[in-house]
Amino acid sequence: MKHFSKLLLVGIVLALLSLTAVSVLAQAGEGGVLVTDNIGDDPATFNPITCNDTVCSLVTGWLYPGIIGLDPATGSPAPMVPGNVAESWAYDDSGTVLTINLRQDLAWNDGTPITSADYMWSITAVKSGLTSSPRTSMFMTLDDGTPAGGNITNIEAPDDYTVVVTFDHPDCSSFNDVNDLPLVPAHVFSELYGTDYASLDADPLAIPTVSFGPFKDIDFSPNERVSLIADPAYPDTVLGYVSPSEWVYKSVPDTTVSVEQFLAGEITYTGIPAERQADVAATEGVKTFEFSQNGFQYMGFNLADPTNPQNGLDEEGNAIDQGHHPIFGDVRVRQAIAHAVDVDAMIQGILDGRGTRINTHTIPTSWTYDPNLEGFALDQEAALALLAEAGWVDDDNDVSTPLVATEDALYAEAGTPLEFTLQTNAGNLARERIGQTIQSQLAEIGIKVNFEAIEFGTLVDILTGQTFDAIIIGWSLGLPVDPDLAWAYGPEGDLVGAGFAFTSYNNPVFNELMEQGKTIPGCDIEARTAIYQEANAILANDLPYLYLYAANVMYAAQEGVENWDPYPNFQQWNIDAWSVND
Repeated sequence: MKHFSKLLLVGIVLALLSLTAVSVLAQAGEGGVLVTDNIGDDPATFNPITCNDTVCSLVTGWLYPGIIGLDPATGSPAPMVPGNVAESWAYDDSGTVLTINLRQDLAWNDGTPITSADYMWSITAVKSGLTSSPRTSMFMTLDDGTPAGGNITNIEAPDDYTVVVTFDHPDCSSFNDVNDLPLVPAHVFSELYGTDYASLDADPLAIPTVSFGPFKDIDFSPNERVSLIADPAYPDTVLGYVSPSEWVYKSVPDTTVSVEQFLAGEITYTGIPAERQADVAATEGVKTFEFSQNGFQYMGFNLADPTNPQNGLDEEGNAIDQGHHPIFGDVRVRQAIAHAVDVDAMIQGILDGRGTRINTHTIPTSWTYDPNLEGFALDQEAALALLAEAGWVDDDNDVSTPLVATEDALYAEAGTPLEFTLQTNAGNLARERIGQTIQSQLAEIGIKVNFEAIEFGTLVDILTGQTFDAIIIGWSLGLPVDPDLAWAYGPEGDLVGAGFAFTSYNNPVFNELMEQGKTIPGCDIEARTAIYQEANAILANDLPYLYLYAANVMYAAQEGVENWDPYPNFQQWNIDAWSVND
């Protein structure tokens, strides 16, 4: 009886497995056609090695794996991310040698195993310097000795499933460079190009014959569409199979047309511009997803003497005396401004509430973000108290005139009015409204703001030339978000006419934290997070910028799209599971 029960159980299991297999076969590729919009130009190439634009990157991203993937939930590098080949990695004790162990269960869709040779083909081609690839900057030097500006001195593959990267010096931010190149099928590329790497540029729109990803087989109609079909050989699926039958990248002239086509049901999913977010969110038959943009708006203060711009460091690396801005050189004035500007009202008035206040350089979607870090509360009395402490007073009992400096002011001559010029780029309506808001609100505490919206090129010249008082602009951050901020706040980035540390902020404690964050043993994520959160708390107090807001980004999909489960900045992470039900 027990024997019979055992056989019966086996039979039931086999029957269930058979039903499951039939179900999978029935559903694979039956999820319908996914259509998204391409508002840019056509892809310049389908070659991932020479790819240098967003359109190309999106298309080739479905066809070639990366070596190290980003966890879509956190945005940070992680092992075993679907569609990527790293199983694990570790640094040596010196922090200059990174060993990456590759998965051994992956193959190209012609059945050829994916190995370290596929990564090395890309590496060798780019390091040759013979291609138009924009990724040469990952290396310290190219094969002919040309300096390339990177930190990687060597990459080698001791066996089929190991890659070893050697850096010139410990720098955790260089980790991202390792993942800047995808793997290509070496057995195909060797046959097509041999070692003539320059020929990679000869036929940029050549269609790949072998790939790895949820889609394959490019069908390209210039100025109309790029289409890929489902690849049943792709193993890293959510459901055990690729659900959609086709992915279409449809050319549209602008966001207005894109939204109208989406609302008409001609586009499956798309990004929604700020001016249409409210009405799309209220539309029946669609679903939306909002998150903070990968960047933020701010007012930057010039902390140095704007009449005599100087680099942060001399040729020997010693700090240069840059003088002080007569107003913003005193942190108490910057803090008073932070108390007086109503950022929350700005978000409501300019963004219709669709935005997040930013209190430091780190945005909510970053892995180093500290949700407990608070900014300066709106408090005019506190602002006036700080200004009085800093030596700025009302000398005529007239609220319509600016405060003036007393002998207690740190850097302004007695009698100097509390007045400065605030500039932004003309035509950016949101920034113009920010400027008008700041002008109005600071007038209430005796600060006169001369607001100007000027041509963007002129603005950039003034900004990098460091002759400004204060400026409204924004940062758009890359992915993965690099937490190192020395480029924006360190003296090495304070270069007149060129650098991004144009506020001339220089805090030795902050600088030391930046060095620690780059060189921490093993580049441990938790340890680095603690360091960067401490550094961001310093910025939140010192205020080289008046941090404003990150506007919301909105994506929308038709109501009938099943398994659409977006993360911030990773809306399509599980696209192989999507299906469209009309």
